[in-house]
Amino acid sequence: MGLEFKYPYLLLILIISAIVLFLFIKHSKGYNHIEKIWITCIRGLVFTLIIISLATPQLVFKIDERNVVFLVDSSASMIGTQDEILSWIEKGVISKREKDQFAIISLGKNAAVEQSLNVNKDVIQELSTNIDKYDTNIEQGIQLASSIFPSNSNGRVVLFSDGNETVGNVLDAARLLRQRGIVLDYIPITRHFGQDMAVTEFSVPSSLYEGETVKLTMKVESNYAANSKVRITLNDEEIIEKDVKIKEGTNLITFSHEATETGFYIYKGEIAATGDTFAENNHLKAISNVKGTPRVLVVQSEQNEGVSEALISSGLIVEQILPQQLPSTLSGYLRYQSILFNNVAATDIGEKKMNLINQAVKDFGTGFVMAGGENSFGLGGYFKTPIEELLPVDMEVKGKQELPSLGLIIVLDRSGSMEGDKLSLAKEAAARSVELLREKDTLGFIAFDDRPWEIIETAPITNKKDAIEKIRSVPAGGGTEIYSALEAAFNRLIPLELQRKHIILLTDGQSATSNDYHSLIDKGKKTNITLSTVALGQDSDKRLLEDLADYGAGRFYDVVDDTVIPSILSRETAVLTRTYIVDEPFYPTIHPNFDWDPLFKDGVPEMNAYIAVTPKSTSQTVLSSNKEDPVLSEWQFGLGRTIAFTSDFSGKWAGNWAKWEIWPHFINKLISKTLPSFNSEPYTVHVENKNGQTVIQLQSSSSDLNPIETVVVSQSGKKVNSSMKITAPGRYELVMDQDPGMYFISIKQLSEDGDEKLYKTGFTIPYSDELLLKGDNFSLLKEASNITGGKQLTKEKMAFAPIPHFSVKKQSITSLLIFIAFLFFFLEIAIRRFGLPNVTSLFRKYVKPRQHLIKDTEVPKLRKKIRTESYSSKTIEVKEFSPKFKDTDKENSNRNIEDRIEDNSKRNPHDSMKRLLEAKKRTNR
Repeated sequence: MGLEFKYPYLLLILIISAIVLFLFIKHSKGYNHIEKIWITCIRGLVFTLIIISLATPQLVFKIDERNVVFLVDSSASMIGTQDEILSWIEKGVISKREKDQFAIISLGKNAAVEQSLNVNKDVIQELSTNIDKYDTNIEQGIQLASSIFPSNSNGRVVLFSDGNETVGNVLDAARLLRQRGIVLDYIPITRHFGQDMAVTEFSVPSSLYEGETVKLTMKVESNYAANSKVRITLNDEEIIEKDVKIKEGTNLITFSHEATETGFYIYKGEIAATGDTFAENNHLKAISNVKGTPRVLVVQSEQNEGVSEALISSGLIVEQILPQQLPSTLSGYLRYQSILFNNVAATDIGEKKMNLINQAVKDFGTGFVMAGGENSFGLGGYFKTPIEELLPVDMEVKGKQELPSLGLIIVLDRSGSMEGDKLSLAKEAAARSVELLREKDTLGFIAFDDRPWEIIETAPITNKKDAIEKIRSVPAGGGTEIYSALEAAFNRLIPLELQRKHIILLTDGQSATSNDYHSLIDKGKKTNITLSTVALGQDSDKRLLEDLADYGAGRFYDVVDDTVIPSILSRETAVLTRTYIVDEPFYPTIHPNFDWDPLFKDGVPEMNAYIAVTPKSTSQTVLSSNKEDPVLSEWQFGLGRTIAFTSDFSGKWAGNWAKWEIWPHFINKLISKTLPSFNSEPYTVHVENKNGQTVIQLQSSSSDLNPIETVVVSQSGKKVNSSMKITAPGRYELVMDQDPGMYFISIKQLSEDGDEKLYKTGFTIPYSDELLLKGDNFSLLKEASNITGGKQLTKEKMAFAPIPHFSVKKQSITSLLIFIAFLFFFLEIAIRRFGLPNVTSLFRKYVKPRQHLIKDTEVPKLRKKIRTESYSSKTIEVKEFSPKFKDTDKENSNRNIEDRIEDNSKRNPHDSMKRLLEAKKRTNR
């Protein structure tokens, strides 16, 4: 056991306290010499105890238990070494003592505990935790290892690795181990690399012009020679395939390609190699932005060549697709400068694709136009979708008081197969439908499994918030029985006096019973009840559901993408109220607008119909109806501009507009107003990896210091967090921590005149260096272990060898010293207040003199003497004590003297002797 101080320098205060005590002895008055000595000693003791307490003293106990943490590199470069490492650990554990403990941790980009610290000798048979194997972060592994050692104890970390770290700094971690007295030892593990080829570089110019020939350069590293095939794809379409002979070492391959279209070009260079160790390093991507004639994407369900022809005639490049063909990646939208939705329903798209379009418009300046029709705006199911967010209008109609009375019952399958996202989206869809209804509309909600559950009784809505909460609280569970739930819904609606009554059935399964559905629907038809059905998933009874919708005069939806469920229900709710379509011929009112005035200077033709919407507060209305509803509205959404035209392009609703001589110019104006204005000289982008983080370097030839705003988005449309700083005039640096893949960046810069300059480009983060062909780096492991006083272990039993620094347990005694100091402090106050004689007399009062006391060993001899001694020729008879002795007056007078002696001897031998002599005198009388 030892003693140590946490803040030993505070002990210097003892010198000051000694000076204070010296001055007290020399100059104090009013105390006699003895009192002064007592006060000085006690005060000095109090000072000493308090100052020692401030220095935080700790008793130190040595602990001979050895704690060992085995740290196993399980990254991709260590594939095939697991059995070898676990065998080494198992042999090492055999040599541990009974109280020694060990743990096992595996590390990659992150670290995880495989076996917690324990004294057992059982070793796990495999490393099974889920870690990211495509990086090596030894630093994080060491940090986790040090955290599982018992508090205030040290031990040994045994590292199994090849020494190639791609993230973190093992030397920094080793310095922290040294501060805790933990030793880092290592076992070098040689990587078992087989044959492997890797595409280490693939580059194209970041900016091109239409018609320009682009040079593609691919760099391949290989540890063997072989004949391979190289493929180059452009926007997922193969453009080059070539057989090449790869030699061992570095190979440089070049190709050329003509940029015939504008927009983002995403090239992918890939080498086909059989028997490779890593397939992940066989390809890389590169991005180029080709400038030239703007490209427009026209999305429409019905063939309407008039729109495309009008745009092509104005010199635009047009690509026409169906809604189902919309791209599922962000890069698919960034190829276009503007997107046109011509009478497209949200139920044909899904919210995932809507989110990507929203991202392209908001962060990359892509334009967007929506034209009306029976499948567009509110009737298309766009209520509360990402498309509604980017448009200058809301889907709700401000004139809801004109809508007919409506009764809606939603019948939702809540069986066990619906559990998860499917049920969550269905409940969210029902909630949106509630928000579209008026307060006086009638709503019912029935959830069913093997029986119906009426969650919301069919009645006029009084509290939307309460209804939505009830819908969202429905759990999953049970089987599937459709008929009884559908029957309950019909029975609730039949007696109600409403103008429109509708039932929406959503299920992902097949009914457990077969009943006469047609008779039930016929019964409902007598009171104008209609029925729509939604088939969720492949296991649903689509034939039955389609038949029910057809017979019930409703619509059938076959859902493949679950994210369209909310749009389906909001569309169904909107379709019920046909007054969303304003079908009254009118002349649109023209609102002054600098860009549109030249087109409308001679007035506009009559229009037949449009879809009623509500303008957003910051939007600009260019044309409005005689009911003040917007017909043509625009606004700025992020970096992009969007337009809503609530009439149609087919001429059915637009009326005489389709016959108007400037009709093609009007369509072209809609698109040209949304085309982004990109600067012709973009920033150059350079990507590099620094200590596990991706660093994006942006450089402009202008070399100015104007601030810029950047947005980085992944291929899936997810915004990436990044921090930016200026490193030099015209040079900026973004730091981000992201996985390998493709990313897009938009850059907005404000000039000194206040003008905005917009750039957009992309870059790829290559695969980790973990997958590169590298040698071992055992020198790094040796350097790290030397910092802690460790070494390379050559034998298994060395894992539990004595640790250079004993583990210790520390116990603070500060509280005890302060308690003792206060006791002496109170004593010193008493001496100064009452004087030393009074204090000492107080102690003497409770302490009796102990002179002439009979020793305890003499009492038995005295007892024997009394038994045999006679007084006046008479022997005293001593009676033995009995538990049954009764304490009467007579017996008290004859009480045995021996019992008295025993009783008194327990107290004080002197007092006992005195009372014994008095008893003898009384007997002699």
